[in-house]
Amino acid sequence: MRFMIIVKASKESEAGVMPSTELLESMGKYNEELVKAGVMQAGEGLHPSSKGKRVRFSGASRTVIDGPFAETKKLAAGFWLWKCASMDEAVEWLKKCPNPHDDDCEVEIRPVFDAEDFGEALTPELKAQEDRHREEAARNAKQ
Repeated sequence: MRFMIIVKASKESEAGVMPSTELLESMGKYNEELVKAGVMQAGEGLHPSSKGKRVRFSGASRTVIDGPFAETKKLAAGFWLWKCASMDEAVEWLKKCPNPHDDDCEVEIRPVFDAEDFGEALTPELKAQEDRHREEAARNAKQ
């Protein structure tokens, strides 16, 4: 099973305050442990929402909204993509994580859909198309 681990933003991360050398070192060691265990597939920090945009969809209409965005608690500051045997395993890995912020924070774990989760709606043709997309994306990531 794959899981998206979402690090919530803080006032500091939204203000563009960079992590300390100590936190970067701790996270580096933690990420190394995840990689060696075959758990970590991807992981990155995100710039503050002031550097981002949102696109609102309403029927055929699209509206671009410039950051920053309100409600820091609902924003993401970073993420990992992990492969674990179960949600329990993902929770155990996350409990070993250094605190990503100086203050109390929450980190969310969400299962990622796999092709089988879509049942009959995912026809063999759509499954083949999805497989081609994943293969091409993997090749692009290596470039």
